[in-house]
Amino acid sequence: MISFKGIEKTYQLGLQRVEALKQVDGFIIKGSMVALCGPSGSGKSTLLNILGLLDMDYQGEIKMDGEFYPKDPIEAAKLRRHQLGFVFQRFNLVPVMTALENVAYPLVLNGYSSKEQRILATEMLEKVGLGDVIHHRPDNLSGGQQQRVAIARALVHKPSLVIADEPTASLDSQTAETVIDIMKALGKEIGTTFIVATHDYRMAQHCDTCINLLDGTISKEAVSCAS
Repeated sequence: MISFKGIEKTYQLGLQRVEALKQVDGFIIKGSMVALCGPSGSGKSTLLNILGLLDMDYQGEIKMDGEFYPKDPIEAAKLRRHQLGFVFQRFNLVPVMTALENVAYPLVLNGYSSKEQRILATEMLEKVGLGDVIHHRPDNLSGGQQQRVAIARALVHKPSLVIADEPTASLDSQTAETVIDIMKALGKEIGTTFIVATHDYRMAQHCDTCINLLDGTISKEAVSCAS
């Protein structure tokens, strides 16, 4: 389980002090898919970055499986490398790498052998339906295929948590449905928790719960996204 308590984040923009998050509390059940919903400026991306240890300048505490999130940058980097995965709206694939090399990259960082990298990356690409394009570079793949490569990359090292920022925003309806189904199925198979910031009702409806943010606070308790 992931729990967070008293999360506060303040930005200084010139002479203006902006409270992006104000005493945000919550918990997320392990293996679930949770949507962070709310209008632009509500604090979704800020909370997502904090939970993903991309922003460590915040107040409050976060626990994963009973262990506090580290405040030390080196320990935080280790946790990101071993326990976290990331999926972005714009895919963020390395253009000079093949699909196989992009997916294998987290394994390289975690010290897997070349053989292990090849086997595990190939298996994950096959699971997302891309076994026939493993040697293609991103510019030879469609947007939906690139996002599936990104999902495979996020999951190949079997992280505890995947942070996804608007993963379907750049996709058409049919492709978005495919990507959502893949994320949910693989998350359940691996036991990975997904936290997804989204404006996309299609994405939210497929999540187990929604955390609704408004002006930096949770507007109401988490509810079923289907309701």
